[in-house]
Amino acid sequence: MSHYDQNTIEEVRRANDIVEVIGEYVPLKKSGSNYFGLCPFHSEKSPSFSVNPQRQMYHCFGCGASGTVYQFYENYLHMSFPEAVRALAQRAGITLKESADTPEQKRRRQRRDLLLAAQKEAAYYYYSLLHSDHGKACLAYFKKRGLSDKTMISFGLGYSDAFSDDLYRHLKKKGYKDDILKDTGLFTFDERGVRDKFFNRAMFPIMDQYSKVIGFGGRVMGDGQPKYLNSPETEIFDKSHTLYGLFLARRSRRGYFILCEGYMDVIALHQGGFDCAVASLGTSLTTGQVSVISRFTKDVYLSYDSDGAGIKAALRAIPMFRKEGITPRIIHMDPYKDPDEFIKAVGSNEYQKRIDEAENFFIFEIRQLQKNYDTTDPGMRTEFQREIAKKLCGFKEQLERDNYTDAVCKEFNIPVEAMRSLVKETAAQEIIKTSARARSRYSAGNQDPVRPHGKGPAAGTVDKSQSLLLSWVSYRPDLFEVVFKFLKPPDFQEGVLRSTAYEMYDQMQKSGIMNPAAIIDSFDEIEDQNVVSRIFHEYVRDLQATPKDERGRAFTQTLSRVVAKAYDERMNSLEATDVARFELVRQKNESLSEISKLHIPNA
Repeated sequence: MSHYDQNTIEEVRRANDIVEVIGEYVPLKKSGSNYFGLCPFHSEKSPSFSVNPQRQMYHCFGCGASGTVYQFYENYLHMSFPEAVRALAQRAGITLKESADTPEQKRRRQRRDLLLAAQKEAAYYYYSLLHSDHGKACLAYFKKRGLSDKTMISFGLGYSDAFSDDLYRHLKKKGYKDDILKDTGLFTFDERGVRDKFFNRAMFPIMDQYSKVIGFGGRVMGDGQPKYLNSPETEIFDKSHTLYGLFLARRSRRGYFILCEGYMDVIALHQGGFDCAVASLGTSLTTGQVSVISRFTKDVYLSYDSDGAGIKAALRAIPMFRKEGITPRIIHMDPYKDPDEFIKAVGSNEYQKRIDEAENFFIFEIRQLQKNYDTTDPGMRTEFQREIAKKLCGFKEQLERDNYTDAVCKEFNIPVEAMRSLVKETAAQEIIKTSARARSRYSAGNQDPVRPHGKGPAAGTVDKSQSLLLSWVSYRPDLFEVVFKFLKPPDFQEGVLRSTAYEMYDQMQKSGIMNPAAIIDSFDEIEDQNVVSRIFHEYVRDLQATPKDERGRAFTQTLSRVVAKAYDERMNSLEATDVARFELVRQKNESLSEISKLHIPNA
């Protein structure tokens, strides 16, 4: 959450013309009512990055990046939202007033700042030790692993001394109190006294996406155990939402991420020119980490170890990515164990070839499944094909299912028509099993009038028809009265869409003027800001591409779909015998009839 009220955020935004702000970093040329330039968020040769001075927003028609001056500072200068507000206020000569924190909020913020400062000081100390006489053996280890000075600096690599209280004494001299040091995760406090958690280890600072040190990983120098040790979770370090190397990978222009298993894999790939590599801190990949990745890219390569454990990790990761709308591909590194070993043995060019030849996730899954069957035996081959059919049923879209059916049949020499028939049979059986559950998906909570903000369905699952309808209102404010005659904000999907509807409703009721940039900036989470930016850019662009003589009809069709769904959800929340259902049916039919008679100008 930012510490500034909405009026302050709006004042700062209005004081910073988006064309001037972005023009300081990207050469822009006017074309019509907009300005265009090469997108700063992905590599391109022809300008597809558009800046709209009327809406005070930018949008790239190539990679989809969009937002206001705040999102530009967040994504281009790698700032948090509060940092962007402060930077733009300073640029405009505005003195900010922090919104009044409660004493508890102020205490928590100050405590967090101290914890981050302690981690930063520890990183500096470990780095200095690496380049002292005490760190000679560790520095030689890094050099032996082929790391350059530049790479070691980029990742802030260091060394923790062999003395068990070395860092503790250093931070105490710097003035840090035990009540803070206890919660840094860097020390063990018990009846024997205080000991450093890391000693005689090669140190790998773990940074958040804004390059702030939040924890450490350490590899023991010698034969001690455990070989690798990570900081425990703290108030500032949440392992389930942290990725090693993200602070660098988020700046990559490659457009994809490479997901590895360990620190050295990430570092070796970055040094080899693959600056989009990240790792999940040696732990199993979590849904939180997948969600973080999805904010930056929908294109992911899995580069796990080539042994059995790596294969299992890839098989576990695939459905997690698929749930977030990501189609992962598998990089095969055999006969080498991991990316670090691969790069050292045959170099970056060969690794790029493996990326180019990466296997589709589904073919990879089927290839691993095949290992469980002796396909020379007719019976086992039939069972293998039945399992394939079950997995193909996981593709809900018919076109996608057909494409994967064709691909897997070609790869594994299976008659296509026989597999299509088997898939249909399997899908029908699955529908029968799940129909009862499907009827009970809706709950009475759909009509909750409480105004939410932010959290809701993931960006990839927001209702498309509702998003398009909100885009219509943004593009054609004259349609506001029409839309909100039939719908109210609580009728929209809980989360981002409902919050956006509320903001639109408030703006139009109070001033009659639509301000998309202010709506985007009312959200604190960048993934929510991105969803709303797409509503005001990508969907509006689609509307503009609609032939003028078809726009009125397209609007009424969209409105009809959203209104019908709103009534259906209300009815599904009631018992079949509830007389209120009959009244809702009547209202629904009347509304749809009235919408069908609307005359909407095609402008």
